[in-house]
Amino acid sequence: MASLSGKSTRPSKSPAAAPANPPDLPDDGGSRTLRRGLQVLDAVLQSGREGLRVVDLCRAVGLERATVYRLLATLLEGGYVAPRGRFRYAAGPRLALLAQPAPPPDFAARLQPVLARVSKACGDAAFAIVREGPLSHCIARQVGTHPVQILVIQVGTRQPLGVGAAGLALLAALPEEDAARVVAANTPALGRYGGMTPERMDILVRATRERGWSVIGNHATEGVLAVGMAVPGRDGAPAAGISVASTMERMPLARQKLIVRSMREALAALLPEGL
Repeated sequence: MASLSGKSTRPSKSPAAAPANPPDLPDDGGSRTLRRGLQVLDAVLQSGREGLRVVDLCRAVGLERATVYRLLATLLEGGYVAPRGRFRYAAGPRLALLAQPAPPPDFAARLQPVLARVSKACGDAAFAIVREGPLSHCIARQVGTHPVQILVIQVGTRQPLGVGAAGLALLAALPEEDAARVVAANTPALGRYGGMTPERMDILVRATRERGWSVIGNHATEGVLAVGMAVPGRDGAPAAGISVASTMERMPLARQKLIVRSMREALAALLPEGL
């Protein structure tokens, strides 16, 4: 296009247009700190369930102890890292939660008839939970007909996966590596549930796998014993957990087995292809 002066002019570029290859960003303090924090997080994740000591982290990332402690404090606050024992650090609950997809919204409606049938058979309250990362989330509850109802949790309650019977059954049904990561992520909170420890949780998980159903007492609620079962999804993978809770006196072994049988029958009748 020609101008009035006779010189050619070119159309100007739009200010919104971005270059195909943006220039490198300056290595300022913020980006440097972020990069170092990600290096620490990567080292922790690669250490697996046992975690790493601070001295090992310093060697792995090539940073001073004071710098590693500052970065760990931020990662701990955000839940990306959690203490493992007194001196080690492992993956935290935020990572497990991010990796776990949300359950379909109809799970509660599909499990409610199962709970109603089980509760009617035994007279006690029945519960359904799903997994949210390292936590269990109660999505349904059915009150029974017995005069004394043990309503240990409410719909919406979240607690470490495994401290209740339904959560323990679901935890035990997970692949071993996934279950180990859940226990590691929950380690800082376990002691608040009747003095639960990772070692005790491991024993309960192994016993549940051998037995085929879970039983746990005096942890989430003192004086209460509950039994639970995992509920498979349509792909065969564990999708939820159900449980019945009552007083210790109402839950001798023979009655535990009767309740478990009613759970199996209800699942077979109402969810024959899985959840």
